Amino acid sequence: MATLKLPSHVPSPSEDCEQLRKAFAGWGTNEDLIIQILAHRNGDQRKKIRETYHESYGEDLLKDLDSELSSDFQHAVLLWTLEPAERDAYLVNQATKKLTASNWVIMEVACTRSSQQLLAARKAYHAKYKKSMEEDIAHHTSGDFRKLLVPLVSAFRYEGDEVNMTLAKTEAKTFHEKICDKAYNDDELIRILTTRSKPQLNATLNHYNNLFGNAITKDLKADPEDEYQKLLRSAIKCLTVPEKYYEKALRLAINKLGTDEKALTRVVVTRAEVDLQRIAEEYKRRNSVPLDRAIAVDTSGDYEKMLLALLGHGDAC
Repeated sequence: MATLKLPSHVPSPSEDCEQLRKAFAGWGTNEDLIIQILAHRNGDQRKKIRETYHESYGEDLLKDLDSELSSDFQHAVLLWTLEPAERDAYLVNQATKKLTASNWVIMEVACTRSSQQLLAARKAYHAKYKKSMEEDIAHHTSGDFRKLLVPLVSAFRYEGDEVNMTLAKTEAKTFHEKICDKAYNDDELIRILTTRSKPQLNATLNHYNNLFGNAITKDLKADPEDEYQKLLRSAIKCLTVPEKYYEKALRLAINKLGTDEKALTRVVVTRAEVDLQRIAEEYKRRNSVPLDRAIAVDTSGDYEKMLLALLGHGDAC
């Protein structure tokens, strides 16, 4: 379930654009007004606002937001205002750069999006960066990481609910055999993981648990510090129980050693229109603290207001 809260009456894109221009006018920026508008509009509405803003004023809303805002609040608003496919393309591109490299972000995008969403992200990547997403990932990764990540981002999985139980049982045995042999980078294991539908994978993992008495993610902890095994476990979580993956991502982002604002922003922004309510419920179950309270303790100012608005707080106008 999404946490995004829309007003009972949504103003026209023209009205929203007029209000945004007012927020930018004068000596200081009206951050509260920006939050009240943008944090309470869905993807289609935000797209229309961007188009209308350009038509009305001949300027790019993203560029104006970039010049008016700063710091973590700026990053959150810009990421939120992007179309989902643009946003995914941006996240993956950042994840391939030396200073912001992250196999985890690439895997997260590849495993939690639908086939159509992932295809749209690949198209947006090609349009924006003039090269393919797969090509960039192959160039900036190596070894087992490349072997797993390239087919994950290239995948176009079946999106229906139909499941072949015989196949699920056979492939559960294949998984177990490869894990027992510590062949974590085996071609067959990767092929199953990167091509099967999510319902089919869930059935396979249920058979694995029933046949061998353990969750596959536990059996993949032969070396808990091995980065490739960690990525493999997380990919399986993302594909089958994304709320558990994202709960852990938030728990690691909000900790006593310091906040990882990039990770916190990414999770809240990308899931607010998808399943952030379910993730918040999992967070409370796992940590005995509501997610909104944890975020309020760990953040401040306009950045805090923006994240809490995406969690369903505040007035929509």
